Amino acid sequence: MRLFATFITAIFLVDALPRHSYSVWDLQTVPTSGQGTWSEKARLGEQRTEAAVVFANGRIYVLGGMARGQDSHVLNQEYDPATDRWRERAPMPRPLSHPGAAAMGGKIYVVGGFLRNVHLDAQDSVFEYDPAADTWRTLAPLKSPRGSVGVAAVNGKIHAIGGRDVNRVTVAAHEAYDPKTGKWTDLSPLPKARDHMGVVAVGGQIHAIGGRFNTPNENTDMHDVYDQRTNTWKTAAPLPTPRSGVSAVLYRGLIVVDGGECDKGKPFVENEAFDVKAGRWSSLAPMPSGRHGIQAATDGQVVYVPGGAPACATAASDTMLMFRR
Repeated sequence: MRLFATFITAIFLVDALPRHSYSVWDLQTVPTSGQGTWSEKARLGEQRTEAAVVFANGRIYVLGGMARGQDSHVLNQEYDPATDRWRERAPMPRPLSHPGAAAMGGKIYVVGGFLRNVHLDAQDSVFEYDPAADTWRTLAPLKSPRGSVGVAAVNGKIHAIGGRDVNRVTVAAHEAYDPKTGKWTDLSPLPKARDHMGVVAVGGQIHAIGGRFNTPNENTDMHDVYDQRTNTWKTAAPLPTPRSGVSAVLYRGLIVVDGGECDKGKPFVENEAFDVKAGRWSSLAPMPSGRHGIQAATDGQVVYVPGGAPACATAASDTMLMFRR
């Protein structure tokens, strides 16, 4: 069946983020035969990129990132899928860009990040957010400061994988935080140092997908799988399109990897899915417009991709894209 898409895109400069910041009007719905559809939900009201995105307690949370003209921010926005509305919640204890985050036990854990562009002042900060109480708590710091770090929750522990250190060098470090003891433990490092990758927990394993060794010119298709039972890594089927700055989320048995930086001067539109049981990749409906510097979350019904950079520069968007399959 013939694939089709109908859309209108408008781009304009704004003052909130002075360095090539854009607001992009994307298509309302993009039908694609058998491969899912994209649509747009309520806008954030803030142009944001390089923020952490988490689903917890029935809500989507967008944390930190570049916003309001600042290299890093404390902004915490909550989205309610039931009402399609946003509201601002208690700010993070300190501004962070490129943090990693994961939800566990009704709490959200925000790990690492940078203070300044580009990839400067890597942080060892770790915060716990309680959405029900709308309060923050500072936890034990990472053993090594890192930004653009992959974070996942597995069996009661928070794993921080890879990233970029205070010298702007990518690392293979892998630590796990135990909320019961309040301590971080060193674990088996990534097979090869990288950052800006997608990290997704599936059962007792963690998938580290794509990323970059240094610059976007060194994007990789690497797909490594960590087994917490044996503290070992193995290689899985590579990402079909090497990318970094992607979003990755487990959705209906598929690890869905969207967007990335950068393809011939534009962010990637690729939407590729790894079937965990079958062990193979497939292509889904491409994003209506490319994004990088994104993270995604799912409520099990759809995938939400808020904000992100619509251009290969210091750019940001206030869109809330939604993918359904």
